[in-house]
Amino acid sequence: MTNSIFRSALLVCMLQAGSALFCASAHAQNTSEVGIGLGATNYRGEVSPAYQLQNNRPAFTVFYRKDVSVPITLRGGFTAGLLRADDGNVEGVNGGVPPLQNYRQVNTKGSILEASAVVEYNFMDYHYRTDKVHFTPYLFAGIAGFYANTTSVSNNTTLGGAFNRSGSTLGFAIPAGVGFKYALSEHINLGLEVGVRKAFTDQLDHLADQDPLLVNSHDQDWYYYSGLSLSYTFFKIRCPDQYKKNKKLLK
Repeated sequence: MTNSIFRSALLVCMLQAGSALFCASAHAQNTSEVGIGLGATNYRGEVSPAYQLQNNRPAFTVFYRKDVSVPITLRGGFTAGLLRADDGNVEGVNGGVPPLQNYRQVNTKGSILEASAVVEYNFMDYHYRTDKVHFTPYLFAGIAGFYANTTSVSNNTTLGGAFNRSGSTLGFAIPAGVGFKYALSEHINLGLEVGVRKAFTDQLDHLADQDPLLVNSHDQDWYYYSGLSLSYTFFKIRCPDQYKKNKKLLK
């Protein structure tokens, strides 16, 4: 009789503990965020063969995050920004503008719209408020679609306007980068992110089909987004009443 009571009590305790662990896991896996961010977009391509800080232009982003586990977060976002590049900003090996860029004198301006879906890997659980760690670095990668509308103009009149091009480009890109999240409170989070996008096109500046002596048609374009964000966290607990009860039993 005593053994039967003990086995029954042990079974009840195991079920209660399992329920508590399940709910704690459900709590960790059922947070989501909505947020906005301000930052800068940048372009690397024919007119800007390397990343140039002076080419940064204002950008805005909105996003939604869904935590599927403690380390893994899915994020969907929409970003809008400006693009700008100028041959005159390229610095040569010995300083000054290189001969090619000095001859072409092309500048590119425009805008870009992006819709993206990425996976974030968080190194720490910054949502767990009983822990002293309320921040985490993270890595991200995914896929994006973009629409760019740009204009390229050459100030060299001897080229006969051949480099004066404008138009729109629709394409795909692979976004990847690093970031940092900090939970300011239970619901408010601060974020910092730096990311690069490899575009599967060489037409952001519309120069790919120009004279091969004046352009590099074998190097596809890239663009960047970096910025700060604020987000609001929503918590969803599947069995809050049982979870609270189990916490008392486990004390």
